[in-house]
Amino acid sequence: MSLRIWAVLLTVTTLWAPSLASAQNGPARFAEEGNSRSDTSQLRTVTLDTELVPGSVDVAVLLPPGFEPGSTPHTLLLWLHGGPDDSSYLNRELRPIIEAAWERKELPPLVVAVPSARRSFYMDYRDGTEKWESLILKEVIPALRKKYGLRKDKGGTLIGGYSMGGMGSLRMAFKHPERFGAVAAIAPAIEPVYQFEDIQPRDREYRSDAVYERIYGKPVDHDFWQANHPPTLARDRARQIEDSELKVYIEVGNADELGLFRGGEFLHDTLLQKNVSHEYRLVHGAGHGGDTLPARLADAVRFLGRVSRGADAHGRLRGDSAAVREGNGQ
Repeated sequence: MSLRIWAVLLTVTTLWAPSLASAQNGPARFAEEGNSRSDTSQLRTVTLDTELVPGSVDVAVLLPPGFEPGSTPHTLLLWLHGGPDDSSYLNRELRPIIEAAWERKELPPLVVAVPSARRSFYMDYRDGTEKWESLILKEVIPALRKKYGLRKDKGGTLIGGYSMGGMGSLRMAFKHPERFGAVAAIAPAIEPVYQFEDIQPRDREYRSDAVYERIYGKPVDHDFWQANHPPTLARDRARQIEDSELKVYIEVGNADELGLFRGGEFLHDTLLQKNVSHEYRLVHGAGHGGDTLPARLADAVRFLGRVSRGADAHGRLRGDSAAVREGNGQ
């Protein structure tokens, strides 16, 4: 397979937006509130009661203008927030980007959902006390599909995220490429190694021993960490990922204060070596967040719109997903 190599520079835009309708049961109990106008986008807050994690989980849901449950089934975009954030990220950061993309016809009408996940890494913890990945895959997605009459094929389910959410979305997509049509990760918080013992201090400064041990076991279970690490998954499951035709987008800033460009480049190199088609962008002058983030989110949304404009009878997405390489003078 030949991979196209090219470089991308991003510029900045900013926008804004608002908020909140009835109840229905999914795989776990749902409560919902929000507005009900059909001529504008609708933001709803859904509360999911579950036994998989402590307490209830809020899921923010954005419905496109004119959305009617039970009409033509819509695609689901599940977006995962970063470490200290929650479901309010949808209204505060993502909604303006989505609405602008709808207005410009860059993104087809779809349902966007952001679940609150604390600083969980979207992981099933080693000790079994919290099961966030299982919550997403077994309860959140099925419940949203049932409640809003969404598509159930892989082409009708997109996933993406920022920082911790970028890591979580890549992990779930690489572990289950048959479930997702595309994944888009912005500044994914991943270490540039395949094995836990090879992590350098500079690549874990933002994660204490306590954080690792809470999720991966105390002491850290190296095999368990490796089995859930996106670059290792990409290396070991490359054939399944490529055969699934999963569309992959990875982006990171070369001025990321956490040094996450090293993890992004490492994953990009892994996918290149394994001949896995993907799109990669290293954004000059971009930090981990800041004023470059709206434009970077907009580019990720354009990618999702580009690859999700149609799917064949088997739910496989159509679209050209080229490998993009740029960075550090290369």
